[in-house]
Amino acid sequence: MTPQADARFMALALMLGRRGMGRVWPNPAVGCVIVNDCNIVGRGWTADGGRPHAEAIALAQAGSAADGATVYVTLEPCAHHGKTPPCSNALIKANVARVVIAADDPDERVNGRGIAMLRDAGVQVDCGVGNKAAARDHAGFLSRITQGRPFVTLKLAGTLDGRIATATGESQWITGPEARRMVHMMRARHDAVMVGAGTVRADDPSLTVRGLGIVHQPVRVVVSRALKIPVTSQLAQTARDTPVWLCHGPEADVAGWTAKGAVSLPCATAANQVDPHAIMTTLADQGITRVFCEGGGMFAASLLNAGLVDQLVVFSAGAAIGAEGTPMLAAMGVDQLIGAPRFALESVRPIGGDICHVWSKSPGDEIEP
Repeated sequence: MTPQADARFMALALMLGRRGMGRVWPNPAVGCVIVNDCNIVGRGWTADGGRPHAEAIALAQAGSAADGATVYVTLEPCAHHGKTPPCSNALIKANVARVVIAADDPDERVNGRGIAMLRDAGVQVDCGVGNKAAARDHAGFLSRITQGRPFVTLKLAGTLDGRIATATGESQWITGPEARRMVHMMRARHDAVMVGAGTVRADDPSLTVRGLGIVHQPVRVVVSRALKIPVTSQLAQTARDTPVWLCHGPEADVAGWTAKGAVSLPCATAANQVDPHAIMTTLADQGITRVFCEGGGMFAASLLNAGLVDQLVVFSAGAAIGAEGTPMLAAMGVDQLIGAPRFALESVRPIGGDICHVWSKSPGDEIEP
């Protein structure tokens, strides 16, 4: 295969893998393409719930055509016996000639072992094709493995002057229907959607994916130290239909919510709030790899101050409310610019009558949320 062909087939594998985003946690959303004599004979992506793995699905589709083929996979094939046999063994058994891998798997159960198994069996292994794109696509899985926390996207939406509501609390709708539809698409690509208690009290959101024909729903996470939120809220009333997890302080009275079907996840507190780091550790322990946070202002500020925001997505509407309106972010205690959280601009694009700009912790290629 030429380098151009390798890049083209890996791009297809990456595109397939993205279909599993938000649906396969705690596993990574892997894509796989099998090519024999320049023809695609098998393709797959991680199935809902994390199994079967992408390689197994692609091999089943390829059948005997996998013999002597080249396999493109977005993450190092697994090398351990879990609920399924190792994918590296499956590739060896299928007698593939070459495996092209975009990114290494740092999981201690893999971490080079999958590559070593393939090479020991005489399979040619080439690594790094599509590595930057794979690192973005697998950022949640990689963050959970290497940092013990999920990848966090913070979404903010407001006016040109950074307001999310008028002085009377009116906020629906500042941005247009196209922007709101895009937010639903973003929710669908994350394992969990997270808000603070203030947002639940003010907006009574459902936090579900709607209007896209998508059945799968992310876990809905509510962060509240004392959990002083009425159980008449939409979230509580629908907790048995779509999961609701409560990250709360040890003193919170959770009985009313758990009676409705919500899951209690006690977290340590600090400075009179639920510790943001404890929240992320708790979610990672539950298998969550990608979190989409929708505020409100106090909770968003606490995540930024804690350095836990990996990606910032901001929708700006062509309107101005003025200083009496509610700001996007609560006070952060920044008295010198050197102490302000900084992000690198990744992309800017119009969404209907609004603007969406995406920011990342570090410079890189454009990130599509």
